[in-house]
Amino acid sequence: MKLIIPKKLNKGDVIGVVSPSAGLGPIFPHRIKQAEKNLTKLGFKVKYAKNSLKNDGYISASAEERANDIHEMFLDNDVKAVISTIGGDHSNQILKYLDFDIVRNNPKIFIGYSDITILHFAFATKSNLRTYYGPCIISEFGEYPEILSYTLEYFKKTLMVTKSIGNIPQSDSWTWEFLDWFKKKDQTRARKMTLADGYEWWKEGKAQGQIFGGCVPSMNHLAGTDYWLDFRDKIMFIDIPELNPGEKFPIADLDSFLADLDNLGIFKKIKGLIIGRPYFYEEDDNKDLRRIIDYYTNDYDYPILFNMNIGHVSPIITLPLGAEVMINSQKNTFEIKEAGVTE
Repeated sequence: MKLIIPKKLNKGDVIGVVSPSAGLGPIFPHRIKQAEKNLTKLGFKVKYAKNSLKNDGYISASAEERANDIHEMFLDNDVKAVISTIGGDHSNQILKYLDFDIVRNNPKIFIGYSDITILHFAFATKSNLRTYYGPCIISEFGEYPEILSYTLEYFKKTLMVTKSIGNIPQSDSWTWEFLDWFKKKDQTRARKMTLADGYEWWKEGKAQGQIFGGCVPSMNHLAGTDYWLDFRDKIMFIDIPELNPGEKFPIADLDSFLADLDNLGIFKKIKGLIIGRPYFYEEDDNKDLRRIIDYYTNDYDYPILFNMNIGHVSPIITLPLGAEVMINSQKNTFEIKEAGVTE
C-alpha cells in the first residue's frame, strides 16, 4: 500500500486537538491544562477544534460534530498536526460523515491510539494517508510533571526528523500505575516506574514488511467493511487495552476477538506479529495470552515479538503506520527502516 507521507513537525507549529470518540476534556480539565503546558514548553502552539472539549455522556459530541472537527483541523492551514484527546469506543460512528477527500487533499500528521485505530484504518484505505499510532493529549501529553522521556524521544524522532528512525529498543522502564484523575492524585507526583526486562520473543525469526494494526476490540469493529485493511504480507501489531482504569481486559473476551481475526484469515496472511505490553497483565495472564496466541499461530513460522511499547502502556513510541519495518529475534531488534515524515 502506497501512502501519502505528511510533512514534518517543527517547533513553533500549531497542533490541532480533536475528540473523535470519548469526551473527557471537561471531566479532566487539569489533564488538558497539563498537556498544553507540556506542548507549549516544547515550542508548539495548541488549537482546539470546536467540539473537542465537550462531553455528551460517553462521547464528546454528536457524530456529525466530531467529523466536522476533523474537517476543521485538516482544512486549517495553520494546523500542522492533529492529535486526539483520548480514545473511547465510538469513533466508528463518525465514518459516514467524514469527507475523505478533505483529508487526502490536505495531508498532515494525525496521531492517536486505542479507539483512534478506527480512523487510522479509514484514513489509510479511503484517503491514502499515513497516520501515526501514538500518544494522546490527555493520557500522554497530560503526564505530570512532564511527558515521559521515552514517549517524547520517539515522538520527536518520528515526527520532527526526516531520516530513518532505525532500531527502537524497549524502554528501560514502564508503568501502568493509575493515579486517580478524579481526585487529581495524578498531579501530586510522578508515577512509579518498573524496570523493564527487554523484548520477549514468543517465536523466533526475521521478517520485513509494512506495519499495520491497532487496538482490539476497536480494530474488529471494521471487519467486513470497506475500511478494513489488507494484511497480506504485513507485520501486524496488536494493542490490548484496559477494561477500565486499573482493570485488565478479560482474557476470555480477548480470545473471542482474536478468534475474529483468525476467522478473517489474518494470522495466515501476515509475515510477523507484534504484541504491545498488555495493560495490567501479570505473569499468569501473559502465560494465558501466549497459550492463546500459540493456538492461533501454531501453523505459521513467522516471528512473534511480545512486550513492545505500543498503546496502552507507558511510555510508548509514535509508530508510522505503513512504514517498512524489520523484526529480528537473533539481533533482538525492532527497526523502522524509513523516516516517519517528509521535509
